[in-house]
Amino acid sequence: MDETVTRGADTGPAAQKGTVTQRAIERIKALIAEGLLEPGQRLPTERDLAAQLGISRSSMREAIRALTVMGVLEARHGSGIYVTQLEAGDLLETFGVVADLSRGPRLVELLEVRRVLESTATALAAARITPEQLAEVEKHLTAMNATDDPERILAHDLAFHREIAAAAGNDTMAAILEGLSSRTFRARVWRGYQEEGAFARTRREHAAIHRALVARDPEAARAAAAAHVGEVEEWLRGQVGA
Repeated sequence: MDETVTRGADTGPAAQKGTVTQRAIERIKALIAEGLLEPGQRLPTERDLAAQLGISRSSMREAIRALTVMGVLEARHGSGIYVTQLEAGDLLETFGVVADLSRGPRLVELLEVRRVLESTATALAAARITPEQLAEVEKHLTAMNATDDPERILAHDLAFHREIAAAAGNDTMAAILEGLSSRTFRARVWRGYQEEGAFARTRREHAAIHRALVARDPEAARAAAAAHVGEVEEWLRGQVGA
């Protein structure tokens, strides 16, 4: 099969190879989406898959490598290439990389996204949280209130929000929030924010979120979470502007 694909001025060997590799990626993704390759299933050999899809082995190799990086496929030493379980956390962990490497206006954009998702997740959690999950949230709130150590506060802050995201019952949303709330990202923002004397305000905001969860009041929970992230967002916006 002729693999030459002409797309505008991109007619050089590198452009053609990139296009063919992308086509291989899309074909493998289509096999998974159509159920022809299931989570946990072993892929055919590289040679057989290349022949089946009409793609060169080199392009197939690059496609498999790219899908492995994305978390769609995994290489098992001595066994072959398998479709992963396609868990949201594995597929969306690149959000964490974006958050860790971003700076300036991009950080503000990420906090905007987090504010929208965090408030929605907290509202869902208010309606769905179990007594056991609520007890875990309260445990981290109590721990935050019992220390002035920034590192310990950060650790319990992460755990507090992680428990709430899990209680929302939406694994995809929780995975995105986990990426947007990576420890590195939070630490970078938190260091500057806490220098502004924000500990007391942060504790009040966490307490408001907890009260809304206890009351099982989704709208109060939504508002409390939006206000909490919004405070940090506005502070960071001012820092970027300065």
